[in-house]
Amino acid sequence: MDREVRKIKQGLSLKFSELVYNGFWHSPECEFLRECIGRSQEPVVGTVRLSVFKGHVYILGRESPRSLYNEELVSMNVQGDYEPADATGFININSLRLKEYHRLQSKVTVKQAE
Repeated sequence: MDREVRKIKQGLSLKFSELVYNGFWHSPECEFLRECIGRSQEPVVGTVRLSVFKGHVYILGRESPRSLYNEELVSMNVQGDYEPADATGFININSLRLKEYHRLQSKVTVKQAE
């Protein structure tokens, strides 16, 4: 499951738990959420090893033949397709709102000092 699908599923899970808590298990919206959550789980396969002790659950390990994790892509020791310069545009775009925020904050500070 990729990051964006996982984020959406987490939001749906919160709504699902709210509906179940309020007794709407048989409602159309709860049925819709069950279908969405079920659909998101179709490609998920693998094994999770865990330990249960005095009401706590500890994850000991997990593995999946369909894992999206690729050590060669994320390793700093293996030369891959990623170039640090590739992040420049992404960083510049995401920093625009912060630059504008600080520009406006400096205007407010100057006006208060006058």
